[in-house]
Amino acid sequence: MFENLSDKLERAFKILKGEGRITEINVAETLKDIRRALLDADVSYKVAKTFTDDVKQKALGQNVLKAVRPGQMLTKIVHDELAALMGGQAADISLKGTPAVILIAGLQGSGKTTFSGKLALNLKSKKGRQPLLVACDVYRPAAIEQLKVLGAQIGVPVYTEENNQNPIQIAQNAIKHARQYNFNTVIVDTAGRLAIDEAMMKEIAAVKKAVEPSETLFVVDAMTGQDAVNTAKEFNDRLNFDGVVLTKLDGDTRGGAAISIRAVVDKPIKFIGSGEKPEALDVFHPERMADRILGMGDIVSLVEKAQEHLDEEEALRIQRKIAKNQLTFDDFYKQLQQIKKMGNLKDLVSMIPGVSKSLKDMDIDNDSFQSIEAIIQSMTPEERNNPAIFNGNRRKRVATGSGTTIVEVNRLMKQFDNMHKMMKNLSGGGKNIMGAVNAMRGIQG
Repeated sequence: MFENLSDKLERAFKILKGEGRITEINVAETLKDIRRALLDADVSYKVAKTFTDDVKQKALGQNVLKAVRPGQMLTKIVHDELAALMGGQAADISLKGTPAVILIAGLQGSGKTTFSGKLALNLKSKKGRQPLLVACDVYRPAAIEQLKVLGAQIGVPVYTEENNQNPIQIAQNAIKHARQYNFNTVIVDTAGRLAIDEAMMKEIAAVKKAVEPSETLFVVDAMTGQDAVNTAKEFNDRLNFDGVVLTKLDGDTRGGAAISIRAVVDKPIKFIGSGEKPEALDVFHPERMADRILGMGDIVSLVEKAQEHLDEEEALRIQRKIAKNQLTFDDFYKQLQQIKKMGNLKDLVSMIPGVSKSLKDMDIDNDSFQSIEAIIQSMTPEERNNPAIFNGNRRKRVATGSGTTIVEVNRLMKQFDNMHKMMKNLSGGGKNIMGAVNAMRGIQG
């Protein structure tokens, strides 16, 4: 995400490279390029112009220290203004009430039902809540089935009324059900609707009035860009929602919706969806997002994901084996499974400061590990624990058993060595991060 914008902003800052100080003349061209980059990212003209005007005012009012180059100073100003534009601080959702009721609204195809499931899992696993999902999309039969499937995947019950076509009654009955069976959070998944559909807009407003939610979230597809911002404004005028959820942000290299939606509707982005898995939901942190837009990485989010998904005892055991040069294919396989739990690999590695540029042309994909896993699973226990015994006959047998070729098996042997180097570099601290990235290149073949 934000790949195109990040590249253009980096080029804009280079204009000030070598300049002794910031002046109205030398900053003008940089700001012009920044504004153009924002417009190309599908940020509205009004928001882009106000933003660059604010940056200019701050930049010309700054005394540039001798130890700081003008380009660095302007980068910091742009970073701080970007974070402020996107809301400044992360905004939590309200869980008041017994039960707390969260109403989910949005356009058709925006990802509301998927988000409802993700939110239920998030509240269950991270806040210890007992959520109940409520199927109030009575117009799309597949929506009810989709919610049931999601609920089964994450272990969250789904309340439905198959023969009831009144979403207001369904929502009210679900709240009574939640009180009776001690669910402390009710997530109401409503039908997708268009802002121009007056009857449907009246219906969602009536649902909100009837259930009095502690939180109303508007779900919008980030890939629709400026249209997402305009739609949010129309829905907010009718619903006065509490926050925005941006879905499919991983598919949008422009990122205009994330940057300008807060400025237009004056409501915070609370969550972002960046993948298909139920766990692929993140709280929106404006400062961290500004870091990523400017290619500074997001080490805090990376550490949080690691703490959430990785087994600390297993990591320490592996670290000890690496130190003794005893890493086996079994260890390699377990590490791959743990890393995959954290999310999209390219997205994860891009969180490491200074690495995003190195990844620009790299194809890092979770699916690329499937053949590796098949090869390891075709090895005998002895081969997995003692890679040194591999000879030509063993490699041929493993290739046949895994449905791969000897070339792929040979590549894995090299990749295993590169993985070993990568783990060793990562265990050595930040100074070895680039060594880890170079090893990652080897893993991808």
